[in-house]
Amino acid sequence: MTSLKPYLIRSIYDWIMDNDLTPYLLVDAENSRAILPQQLIEDGKIVLNIRPQAVQELSLGNSEIFFKARFSGQSMNIIVPISAVLAIYAKENGKGMIFDQEEDISDEPPPTNPTKKSNKPNLRLVK
Repeated sequence: MTSLKPYLIRSIYDWIMDNDLTPYLLVDAENSRAILPQQLIEDGKIVLNIRPQAVQELSLGNSEIFFKARFSGQSMNIIVPISAVLAIYAKENGKGMIFDQEEDISDEPPPTNPTKKSNKPNLRLVK
């Protein structure tokens, strides 16, 4: 089963844009797969403005968010793994969604324990 998180990020982004607000991403900058402007990181986190006027080639994918932006006059490719997104919210009113900080885990259900007996009834064909 795929993760729900990228779908929520995209829908909240659309809602923020439909209301002419500025979408901000709060990102865990300590994620080893993230490519971020190091000079703007504070306390292991960074806030990124992803309004279309501030970025180029924005892609809100299922595994990562990618875009190009300028920081201190330098163009940079930004890569944010979905697992590193802590929140998406509107700058103007703070409305959006905060996500639990997660490790890189999948959304698959836990394996069943074959040694544990089931309490389900057991049907047999009797002739």
